[in-house]
Order: sequence, then structure tokens, then C-alpha cells
Amino acid sequence: QVQLVESGGGLVQPGGSPRLSCAASGFTFSRYAMSWYRQAPGKERELVASITGAGSSTNYADSVKGRFTISRDNARNTVYLQMNSLKSEDTAVYYCKARVWTSDYWGQGTQVTVSS
Repeated sequence: QVQLVESGGGLVQPGGSPRLSCAASGFTFSRYAMSWYRQAPGKERELVASITGAGSSTNYADSVKGRFTISRDNARNTVYLQMNSLKSEDTAVYYCKARVWTSDYWGQGTQVTVSS
């Protein structure tokens, strides 16, 4: 079965640069696009970034463009989100998502709190 496990969150100071990881299993990882979403308290879940199966194309929300970088290592079945210049408004639970055929699969999420 498809499993996605995020890691790398925590308490980060403003301006910090954590890297989130999402380890995937249960499907042919390199065939499918992967995405990172986030959900802040009281807000809807929003797309942060996505990457194609081969990693050749990426897409970002305007709010993170130039600060966040999505990447993947298909040999390790892992997708990453490098976050730089963090702001308080980046505080959220971050989820990775895989769309395998017509089904969406989500990880359990990892909390990122930006605070001094």
C-alpha cells in the first residue's frame, strides 16, 4: 500500500532554512508527480510546490517562489522541500501528496513553526 512519511519539521527561527523530507513506498515513485501542501490554523490546505516524476519540471505557489525548492531523489524514493528565509506566515503543518493513477495519498504531516 502507498505510504508517505514526512520528517524535518519543528521550531524554526525567522529566516531559518529547514529541509523537509517525504519518504514514499508502495508505488513506482519515479512515475508520479509529488507535491507539498501546507495547512495553517484556521485556513484551508494549500499547494506549496509540485514536481514531475522525472524531476524535470517544478511549480510553486507565489507565496514561496524564490524561497522554497522542491526536489526528489528517485533512487531513494524521497521528495524534499528546502525552505529558506522562513517567515511567521510559513507556520503550518506540511504534507506531501502523491497522486497515483486517480487516487490521492497523503502523509501524516509535519509541523513547522516559525517563531523566535
